[in-house]
This record gives sequence, C-alpha cells and structure tokens, in this order.
Amino acid sequence: MSDPIHSVHGLAGDSMPPDWPPLTAGEVALVLRAYPQLGTPNRIGWHSPRPLSAACLVDTTAGVVFVKRHHRRVRSTATLAEEHRFIAHLRRVGVPIPEVVRNEHGETAIARGDWVYEVHARAAGVDLYREAISWSVLPNREHAFTAGRMLAVLHDAAATYRAAQRDTHILVARSDLLCAADPVAALQAQLPSRPGLADYLRDRDWTSDLDRLLKPWHAAVRPRLMQQPRLWTHNDWHVSNLCWSGDEAHATITAVLDFGLAAPTFALFDLATAIERNAIAWLELDRGADAAHADVALALIAGYGERRPLDSAQRQLLTDLLPLVHMDFALSEVEYFHAITHSRPNADVAYDTFLLGHAAWFATPPGQTFLHALRSSA
Repeated sequence: MSDPIHSVHGLAGDSMPPDWPPLTAGEVALVLRAYPQLGTPNRIGWHSPRPLSAACLVDTTAGVVFVKRHHRRVRSTATLAEEHRFIAHLRRVGVPIPEVVRNEHGETAIARGDWVYEVHARAAGVDLYREAISWSVLPNREHAFTAGRMLAVLHDAAATYRAAQRDTHILVARSDLLCAADPVAALQAQLPSRPGLADYLRDRDWTSDLDRLLKPWHAAVRPRLMQQPRLWTHNDWHVSNLCWSGDEAHATITAVLDFGLAAPTFALFDLATAIERNAIAWLELDRGADAAHADVALALIAGYGERRPLDSAQRQLLTDLLPLVHMDFALSEVEYFHAITHSRPNADVAYDTFLLGHAAWFATPPGQTFLHALRSSA
C-alpha cells in the first residue's frame, strides 16, 4: 500500500497542506479489520482534496471502498449516524447513493482515539467533477438541468423522512437563524452552547454586522419562510458531490455523495444553496471576472421544476433567499476554524468573505443583475 504526498483545496482556490493528516496505509488497514467482508486492503488509490476531513479510495481484495475520517470534535459516531439514517431512507426509496458499509458489529461509524471513521461502497459511474473546488461554476448547462432534476428526486424521497434536528452546528447547513423572527437574538441565545463561536465573536461587532447583512433582505422573506414545509435536505448540492454516466451533455447522474451538511431545512433552501454553489464563481470576484452565471442557475431551476414544479411565488422566494441562504453555515465554518482547527485567518475569511461578503455582493450591480435575471424568469 502507498501513502502519496497530499494537498487539499484552500479557501482561495489554491492547494495547501491539509489541516487533518492524510489517511495512511496502516491506519486504513487497522480500520478495515472491522469489515472482514471487504477483504484485505492493497493500496490507497486516491486521496480526496476536500479540506474539512480526510478521505480516500482504497483498493481491497474485494473491490474498492471509500474511507472517511473525522476528528471527534467535528463528528461523533452518533452525529454520523444521523446522516447515515437519512442516507438509508433515501436508498430505500430509490435515490442512487452508495451504501454506508456496516462493520462486523453492525455499526456504520466507529471511533478510535481522536478519530471517527465511516466506510462507503464505491460510487457508481464517473466522478466527473471530483477535483472541482467549491463555488466553481458548473460549465455545462445540460448537467445543471440534470442536477436540478435529481435534487427534486431527492426532495420527493425525503418527504417521508422524519428525524430530529442535527445534534451539532459544526459544518452543518441549518436554517435556524434564517428562519428566526430575530436572527441576532436567536444567535445570542445560541452562544452559551457554542463557546467557540462566542469566543470569536467577542472580537467582532457582530450584532451590527448581522444587522447590516439582514436589513435589505430578511424582513421581506421571513413571513414566507414560515409557510415552507420542513424537509431534510442535502445542503451541499455541488456537482463535485455527484457521479455521472459519462461526460457527454446527456449524461445521467449515477450517484449522490456527501451528506455531511444535511439537516432539516426546507426544499427552497436546498435549491438556493445549489444555485449559490454552482452558478456563482465566488473565488473570481476579486479578480474582476464575470462571476455570476444566470444561465446555470436557470438550468438548475428548470431541471428541478420538471419534477417539482415551482409557481411564481416560489420562484420569487427562491430568488429572495439567495443573499441569506449561506448565513447559518458560514457561522458554522467560523466556529470550526476558530475553535477546532485554530486558524484565525481562515475564521476571518469565513466571517468577512463568506458570511458578510457573499450577502453584500447581491447588493452590487452584478448581484442585482443576477437576481433580476432570476426574478424575470419567474
């Protein structure tokens, strides 16, 4: 088995050393001893470039499996089980998701020291966008349409799933603050149970910052948010989390990946997140590039609407959500970088560039043009 030199995606779209050490041959072999049905590992074939955990594809005598490792402060076995139960439900009703493999004791997550592991069957199809960075625009409108339609399939399947809210805020895309009558007061109430985030915010004028972020948008959307049916959602619908039958325009989606950010929110939250992830090249804003791609957003919406039609009011709410949909998750990233990886620079990027900067962009001429294109199409 081999342990290749490894780097991950940085917050500026660059490559950087990982926060978490790459999975090693010996470590993987030890983990897979609890999965005798998977055979003996031969080599690590690929390391994921995603930075928030460590993951790899492992060739074994029985085939190829995906092994993922989290720090225990990010995910416990109980927290991972929340994701796995949602995956199991979706698989039962036909959504193409790789199986979460159970070990010899019937567990889908195992803890060893500071680490928590999960093992998944290899995804079917071609991992066409696996090297794509987050917030990179999908270059293919046909694939955007197909991705939108598959998201609607997932939402139909999730409609019969019932489970409590996630037991963590860390790296989970919840909508608690977004849906609150007063998001500033709601966050203030959360801070005693989120000491890492509270510690970071002591150095920021966060109440004023959130007031400025919310003022142009929140009052208009909040009454409509209260009418949205609760639904467990994926919340990281980027094409790098989808596998495909090939690279041709009419390719189909063969597998849906990575439910780490999943939580009970509502359908339009997930679709707005998909637009934010796939149709705006956020990392290009500072370079003066044309970052917004309304054609990709409209293709996602059209694909979704083919399966789950959206009326004009829903289309308008979807557009109005875009400046705010990232709010809860951006604060969870601030908390992660400050309290867990202890990277003040990354926490500042999550706060200034992600939380505040993304919302502010929608008030700029390019942001307004993008929103107008979506509203006009409704």
